Amino acid sequence: MYEILLAVDEKDEHAEAQVDAVLDLPGQDEIHAHVFHDFQDNPTGASIGQLASARHAKDSLEDAGIEVTLHETSGDPSEAILDTARDLDVDSICVASRKRTPTGKVLFGSVTQAVILGADRPVIVCGAES
Repeated sequence: MYEILLAVDEKDEHAEAQVDAVLDLPGQDEIHAHVFHDFQDNPTGASIGQLASARHAKDSLEDAGIEVTLHETSGDPSEAILDTARDLDVDSICVASRKRTPTGKVLFGSVTQAVILGADRPVIVCGAES
């Protein structure tokens, strides 16, 4: 079984790009996808099942015959993604990138960049079409 962590954000187009990347992998019948979201600020107590992008990813993957499990945490997103990947012992991590200016990256950081630099396993980076 090939285990992959899909770290989804709130954007449906990002989740769709991540689903497409998983569906492009060989041996779909041997894939187990862990759809994951980190809530940085969650005053209402929302859960991953209420997140449209996570539901979209889950439904699309299950429709393709891929086993899916949902996971959520709260805290620093890049640390949460890396910790969850280690805890679940996934084979790879799938993240979506978003366009930021160089200044924006310096000021706000990049979760994708932090995951790539901190990961001890392959990272698939997906970009949504504009």
